[in-house]
Amino acid sequence: MTLYTNDYLEYYLTLVGWIVNNGIWEMLVASGVFTLPFLTIIIQEWLRARSEGADEGNKGVLSSLRIENRVWVAIAVIMFAGIPFIDVDLNTIEFNTTRSTQCQINVASPQETRWSNTFTILNNQSAKVPVWWFFMHSLSKALTGGATAAIPCGTDLRQIRIDIDAARIDNPILAQEVADFSQDCYGPARAKLFMSRPTLNDALLNDINWIGSSHLLNTSGYYDKYHSKTPRSSWPYNATRDAGLAQVPGGGGYPTCKQWWSESHQGLRARLLKQVDPGLLLRINKWARFLNMHQAEDSVIRSVVSPRQQNLNQGQVYTSYAGQIDMSASNVTARVASNLGMTVGSMAYFPAMDVVRQALPMVLSFLKMALTICIPLILVVGTYDLKSLVTISCVQFALFFVDFWFQLARWLDSTILDALYGWHSPHSNFNILLGANNSFGDMLLNYVMGALFIMLPTFWITALTWSGVRAGGVLQGLAQGTSDVKSEGARGSSYASSKLK
Repeated sequence: MTLYTNDYLEYYLTLVGWIVNNGIWEMLVASGVFTLPFLTIIIQEWLRARSEGADEGNKGVLSSLRIENRVWVAIAVIMFAGIPFIDVDLNTIEFNTTRSTQCQINVASPQETRWSNTFTILNNQSAKVPVWWFFMHSLSKALTGGATAAIPCGTDLRQIRIDIDAARIDNPILAQEVADFSQDCYGPARAKLFMSRPTLNDALLNDINWIGSSHLLNTSGYYDKYHSKTPRSSWPYNATRDAGLAQVPGGGGYPTCKQWWSESHQGLRARLLKQVDPGLLLRINKWARFLNMHQAEDSVIRSVVSPRQQNLNQGQVYTSYAGQIDMSASNVTARVASNLGMTVGSMAYFPAMDVVRQALPMVLSFLKMALTICIPLILVVGTYDLKSLVTISCVQFALFFVDFWFQLARWLDSTILDALYGWHSPHSNFNILLGANNSFGDMLLNYVMGALFIMLPTFWITALTWSGVRAGGVLQGLAQGTSDVKSEGARGSSYASSKLK
């Protein structure tokens, strides 16, 4: 039988906790303190019987029956939750990194780890675990793992968005050619389209708003009729196609806009595609199953060549109660000031919350160790009462289950963009910017997401009080234990700014 832990720190602290727990229990037994609760039980029941007043029953018999019941309960608690019985056999769960990356949660794999399960001795001291706490540890880990497995697999769209936003046309000659294509082909073709006053649906409007529009490419009279106004060396001069145009010594010709854009090797689209990391395209294609590879490539190219960020949201992604409905001048001024404040504040807040997210599992491991050490003393002070045992068990399960809330918070942080901007969102026209142009609105969401790692576990502990488990302050250590690292993490940005100045 093995007790599993999530990492080596928890492995070590669990072993330390049970060794100290065993030492405290041996001290209580050797000193006789563990028998004091029996005396307390006798006195409590005797006083309780006296306080109930005279009646027809025999007070002595009644109090003796009550004492007998409580003593038997106390003996059972000592046997199953007090006396160390099972040798500690620890092992650390190994996580499948490939599957974890795909799902954005730590997915355990069944193979053994590099830490030997025979490492259960510290300073020549080994530990044992009472039967009940062995059961609770195993049950808590199993339920936490099952709940974590219930979180759907997602794609880290936040990282995809960052990679897309960082993609640039590094070749200045290629960037100039994009500008030439816009001037020679896209501008005239789009103007001709609107001169005919067509009826355009939303999908077509979205398509014609960039230079690689499939409608302009595939509809006769647009890109097949217009051509480059300057000779291009990649396309030799063609007397039939280029009739009436000047023939230059270099031999360059005047390709049609369709050739210029879509030819497989020297076409502008193919050369722009080389500016994008192939791994990024593969990740997008795996997520955007509703798009074929050509459409996904077009979406990335569209973001790279866009002279301005496209308007993604035709409506509000999330409800806001800020300002008035018609947004007065003072509301607009307040919005600009608040956005500026969030932008500046994010330089300190985001690094601070990143440090907090790293420190929280460490603090949680220490809290689990502290609870393990406290168990014998709590049982003695609680006179081996079942209520005390149930409360400690619930608190232990609550601490273990906090791991699930951490996993859920990270999954939400990684996949929230899919919900807001993905294909199944209310704005179903796929836009590869993934909300990058909504950065001010998303920045407020980023503040909230950063705090989820504190808010969700706190809400979980608060929810337990609804069932009568008084464990409200058990997670105060999470906030207190990470307050210093949060402040120091926030100070890093100011330090960097001062050095840059």
